[in-house]
Amino acid sequence: MVRERIEQAGGDPAVVTVVAVTKGFGRDAVEEAAAAGVTDFGENLVDQLAAKRDDTHRWHFLGRVQRRDVRRAAGVCMWQSVDRIAAGEEIATRWPGAAVLVQVNVSGEPAKLGCPPDETAALVHALQPLDLDVRGLMTVGAHGGPDAARPGFAALARLADDLELPVRSMGMSDDLEVAVQEGSTMVRIGRALFGPRPEPPVARR
Repeated sequence: MVRERIEQAGGDPAVVTVVAVTKGFGRDAVEEAAAAGVTDFGENLVDQLAAKRDDTHRWHFLGRVQRRDVRRAAGVCMWQSVDRIAAGEEIATRWPGAAVLVQVNVSGEPAKLGCPPDETAALVHALQPLDLDVRGLMTVGAHGGPDAARPGFAALARLADDLELPVRSMGMSDDLEVAVQEGSTMVRIGRALFGPRPEPPVARR
């Protein structure tokens, strides 16, 4: 289904990596997706990453990088949300040679994480001398649907081109088509693969 959507949007499913976001889902969802051919998985929380990670699949860390959590995130193949030099320094110290993406807030929405577009080049250039493999940029589309997200995706692709970075992680379940059309090489998909996220259990009093 997701690969069909990528192809219908004009992308090549063999080129656009699908990262299955398993936040809120159990280990069984990982195995079902893997059986369907998914190889890359993403988690926002270190505790859930530790509970689900194995050496069979590629795991991406998608949440805000907290220095105290970096040492616990063993086996991450890519850190997708580096938005400040301190986070990059901690990853380089704990996991030398790690692949990272710089998260950019292309929409300017205060609730979204990421460095401002006009500070991205400086952050990339500060990270590159560290023992890190800076692969590309990541962003979350603006609120308001696919049409609202398109300008930000286009801006991220231009920025990645200017910095000569090959990876553009942009596009989720609702806006993956416009992301692919604007040059995404990696989409982060949860609901379109697994359905609605389960409600967390209500704590008993």
